[in-house]
Amino acid sequence: MNLFESHKPLDKSLSRPLADRMRPRTLDELVGQEHLTAKGSLLQKAIEDDRVFSILLWGPPGCGKTTLAGIIANETKSEFVKISAVLSGVKDIRQIIEQAKRNRALYQKRTILFVDEIHRFNKAQQDAFLHHVEKGLIILVGATTENPSFEVIPALVSRCRVFTLKALEKESILIILKRALTDPENGLDLKKDRLSHDALEHIARVSDGDARIALINLETAMLHFVQKKQIDVQDIETAIEKKSLLYDKAGEEHFNLISAFIKSMRGSDPDAAIYWLERMLMAGDDPYYMLRRMIRFATEDIGMADPGALTMALNASESFRILGHPEGDDVLFQAAIYLATALKSNAVYTAHKQVKKIIRKIGYSPVPLHIRNAPTKLMKDLNYGKGYKYAHDYKDAYIPQSYLPDDLGEQRFYFPMDRGYEKTVKLRLEAWIKLKKKTDKQF
Repeated sequence: MNLFESHKPLDKSLSRPLADRMRPRTLDELVGQEHLTAKGSLLQKAIEDDRVFSILLWGPPGCGKTTLAGIIANETKSEFVKISAVLSGVKDIRQIIEQAKRNRALYQKRTILFVDEIHRFNKAQQDAFLHHVEKGLIILVGATTENPSFEVIPALVSRCRVFTLKALEKESILIILKRALTDPENGLDLKKDRLSHDALEHIARVSDGDARIALINLETAMLHFVQKKQIDVQDIETAIEKKSLLYDKAGEEHFNLISAFIKSMRGSDPDAAIYWLERMLMAGDDPYYMLRRMIRFATEDIGMADPGALTMALNASESFRILGHPEGDDVLFQAAIYLATALKSNAVYTAHKQVKKIIRKIGYSPVPLHIRNAPTKLMKDLNYGKGYKYAHDYKDAYIPQSYLPDDLGEQRFYFPMDRGYEKTVKLRLEAWIKLKKKTDKQF
């Protein structure tokens, strides 16, 4: 039956949302979490052998946490109970515990308790089933979009195995959309060309790795344009109110935008930097890709002029990992503005290039004897470590001595700029160089 072209009364099952109807029932049907569900993996074996243990499923919305719990329910012979932390309280938990005791005493049957959004339970509510998880009366399967380290009590985390699910890649979303479009039983039962390729790509791109959102958008578009023979990108934009930006994460425009983003930060223009950042976010680019580029930028373009830039970029990456979309988006903007307005220096980057160049030119020179380690008598007899001066034995923990291979002499690679903290470093190095020259003259 074609849902959109038949005038017959709808089947009750088809009155359910498409995202619910298309929910996978077996691991083989699940798309996008192969690092957890591949044949032979710990989770796959536990489900297949009906030996499920207490687990926490942590991942962004629409990545498959509830679906995995449903697959466990279908595959296990245990009593499976599902509750939502939003709608349930301690009283509900106590009732489940009592029923679990009866199931074990009368039928020797285990109870698996699935708690959706477990992070919404407060400490007292989580404590209510901690003892029973520890004793094995219930097997807990908790789902959360928040980092369990912060939102689930440590005692409970320590008694569960945490499985981290990832936001779905665009390719996985496309597989799910095509399956829903053509599935004659639970899907839309339409021909695969009913939506143009670009239209499907757009839905996948704006779903932000959320399969539920992607399926909702697909169903909305099909209902809105039920009479059209083929639905294109413009129709999808109209239906879901999201414009398709000129972008291809694997093509030229991707590199054009990231280039504009980096060059705007390098040019100390925070307004341009956050404009290009938002362009990439709206087009569905991977935030972690942008964070990686900002971490790189903090070293290559700022370096020692502002050592805090690297800390800012790393903190932004960790903060976004905890918060995710959309709460964590501002973290990216804060980092981008900081990096754009920081004092710049590429001295570290240039020094690295110079070191690499000289090593390739002269090869691997031996380590001078006086700075070699000498853990054995033989090494000491060979003069390993002989004449080494321990810096902390001298004033200001500095004593001039050579640390480079003999054939490099006084070669320098790092030349700090007169900007920010690097100016302090430059003055310090210049003072040490003067002291070294003065010492050399004395000898």
